[in-house]
Formats: sequence, structure tokens, C-alpha cells
Amino acid sequence: MKTTVYNQEGKEVGEVSLPKAVFEVPFNADLVHQVMISQTANARQVSAHTKNRGEVRGGGRKPWRQKGTGRARHGSTRSPIWKGGGVSGGPRNDKNYERIIPQKMRRKALLMVLSEKAKHNLLVVLDSLNMEKAKTKAMAAMINKLPAGRASRLVAYNNGDKNVFLAARNIVKTGASETRNLNVVNLLNYKYVVISKDGIEEIEKTFTK
Repeated sequence: MKTTVYNQEGKEVGEVSLPKAVFEVPFNADLVHQVMISQTANARQVSAHTKNRGEVRGGGRKPWRQKGTGRARHGSTRSPIWKGGGVSGGPRNDKNYERIIPQKMRRKALLMVLSEKAKHNLLVVLDSLNMEKAKTKAMAAMINKLPAGRASRLVAYNNGDKNVFLAARNIVKTGASETRNLNVVNLLNYKYVVISKDGIEEIEKTFTK
């Protein structure tokens, strides 16, 4: 599969052959969905927490005697049916949502999503992606000249190039990620993927060998 190569001015400068091992992987929706669910579950922060009747302060004394008052019997004012009592069946922060997905499955799903991006012309390849200075204005000007237009896009940059990340992080509908840290969730959150030819080589080296 071949795709057009652009420079940072948005002009076509040639074509590049995309590696089959990365961009011609048959799509399996079930596998991609499974990997996506596992990644979002593993990133979930369990902060909501309610106290049960054993954790709520107070309620040690019986509200009134067992018999003779004409009222229902109660042993504590911290019962779930009392105001200020414990919560029955509420969220707890000790719940574990972690899911384990083998590395081969994660990588396979990643390559499937990249293949779909290339198949539907949602992959924008640059001859080079270099920023001398971390200037958001320069990055925004470059992105606006590319075919991605105003749609959401993920800029995949070479490992260690912090200027690209710093320049892209404040642009609306724009994400930035090192090629070695690409994952299914990031790719699915953005419509286009902007990457350099060196980045494609890095992906092939990282995820297929």
C-alpha cells in the first residue's frame, strides 16, 4: 500500500510504501473492542467511596428500649434506613477493575487500527516532523495546512522529541504521543494520525519485531 507524503508546508513531495506488517492487518472488531475495554478499565481511578454502618461514626447506644414505646425496634441510629447512617450497596474504593490482556493481543489490535486508518485515508505522513522550538503557533500553522483540516488528530512523534509534544498539547482537538507509546485508545479517540516516515519505521521496529 502506498500513501502520499507531505512536507510541513502541506505540499505533496512524493509517495511512500507502507509496511504490510503494520498497515495491512485484517480488522477484528471483537479484539479491538476487548483491548480498548481493558485499557480504559486499567486506567480507571476508583475514588468514589461510601461508608457502611460499621464505619460511620456514632450510633453505639440503642436509641430507645426494645419494648413498650409503641415504636419500631432499633439497635443503632447508624443503620442504613436512618438519616446519617451507613450506605447499603454504595460504591467502594476497594473494587478492582483491572484486566490483563496479553502483549500480543494488544499489539495486534494496535496494528489493526493503524491499518484501518491507512485504508480510509486517515493517515497523514510527513517527510519529517521536527520543531526547532516548542512553539504552539508554529505547530498549529503546520497542522492547518495538512489534509486533516479541523478534524481531531493525533501527532505521533519520534521518541524523546519533547518540542513536538510541548507545541501540540494546547491545540484544540489535537493529541501528541511518542510512537513507542501508541495504543488503541489514543488512536480511536482521534480521527487522523499525523506521523513522519521515521515514525513509521519506529512503529514497525517496536511493534512487529
